[in-house]
Amino acid sequence: MDWIIIAVILIVLIIVISGIKIVPQAQVYVVERLGTYYASLATGPHFIIPIIDKVAKRVSIKEQVVDFKPQPVITKDNVTMQIDTVVFFQVTDAKQFTYGVERPMSAIENLSATTLRNIIGEMELDSTLTSRDVINTKITAILDQATDRWGIKVNRVELKNILPPREIQDAMEKQMKAERERREKILQAEGDKKSQILVAEGERESKILRAEAEKQSEILRAEAEKQALILRADAVRQQKILEAQGEAESIQMVQNALAASLERLNAANPKESVLTLKSLEAFAKAADGKATKIIIPSEIQGIAGLAASLKETVTDGKSAE
Repeated sequence: MDWIIIAVILIVLIIVISGIKIVPQAQVYVVERLGTYYASLATGPHFIIPIIDKVAKRVSIKEQVVDFKPQPVITKDNVTMQIDTVVFFQVTDAKQFTYGVERPMSAIENLSATTLRNIIGEMELDSTLTSRDVINTKITAILDQATDRWGIKVNRVELKNILPPREIQDAMEKQMKAERERREKILQAEGDKKSQILVAEGERESKILRAEAEKQSEILRAEAEKQALILRADAVRQQKILEAQGEAESIQMVQNALAASLERLNAANPKESVLTLKSLEAFAKAADGKATKIIIPSEIQGIAGLAASLKETVTDGKSAE
């Protein structure tokens, strides 16, 4: 009997322990009671009734990434391309995720494929290749709205690869090659143009600088000649001033000498015959041929008298001898 009691106790303990559930971080346990949804257990320890309650699904609420295989789509201009998508989603309601749809990942893949076909079907090839952001935004909005009733939040959808047909790729490569060659030629032409402009500007600046240098040289040369003329003029003026001062001093000295001689003559009380002789000497100097005009005194008789007096003077001198 003892072993039966021990076995019963052990069974009871096992059943009780099996009812203890510890939910890990970022997970939610969906619990059913007698086959019906009962509760969603969040992170932490929980106790459920064994046999009656059971964990129907363990749901991760972390953001998940699903890479779907390439899907064939046809553009508006009838070009078939292969496009694969990457979907970033997160479970927000474990109950709806568990009971809302069968195989949620397959549902999201098919929904993204059909949505992608609808969007690409309204666009041409060139627009498809250059409008990834527009396509991503449209797909994200449509998928998020459609999966909301499944307890799924679609955060973002990205077009991973867009693969047009081989012949389209070859044509695009040739087009890109031609475009690169055209850009290269344009850049080379722009470079040549800028080089010629720089050379022309350099020559123009050089000519301007040479002209400025010649202008400054001419100005300096003219200033030097001007200063030289001014200095020569000053020298001539100073020379003339000095000559004039010398002539003035000479005349002054002559006048002073004449005045002194007249004073001495007056002091000596000369005879009239001496005065007459001096007058004749002065008249002789005036008529020595250097003067262009000879002024003859009006008193001709006085001159004759002077001559007679001179004769008498000479005669008296001989008699005395």
